[in-house]
Amino acid sequence: MDLTGKVIAIMQPRSGVSQRTGNQWMTQEYVIEVPGQYPKKMLFNIFGEDRIKQFNIQMGEDITVSFDIDAREYNGRWFNDIRAFNIQRGVVAPAAAPAVESPFPPQGAAAPFPPAQEPAGEGSADDLPF
Repeated sequence: MDLTGKVIAIMQPRSGVSQRTGNQWMTQEYVIEVPGQYPKKMLFNIFGEDRIKQFNIQMGEDITVSFDIDAREYNGRWFNDIRAFNIQRGVVAPAAAPAVESPFPPQGAAAPFPPAQEPAGEGSADDLPF
């Protein structure tokens, strides 16, 4: 999935050592705001110090985030995890946005109804518009 928006918050990176493998890990979370009549916000994370440095996300820039959503259970509660796997700079139209067809014809197109006709004359008994 892809979502385009402006970076409005950058959280402090978190790191540690895996108990299972003994390897170090790092993750960082970011918040983007998606413009619209009712702007939406999305929190996502990037896992891995190399990817955090590679993407080098800055406050206020417009980005398109490619991400996966996964849910996990912890102590009987479920939590969503939105993990980014690619970042593109600049405003890029989201590929998943459906095209909305307008019920109105574009300007300059033929109208769906013919224009109203003027009455034949002043003495006409038929003053109905149809």
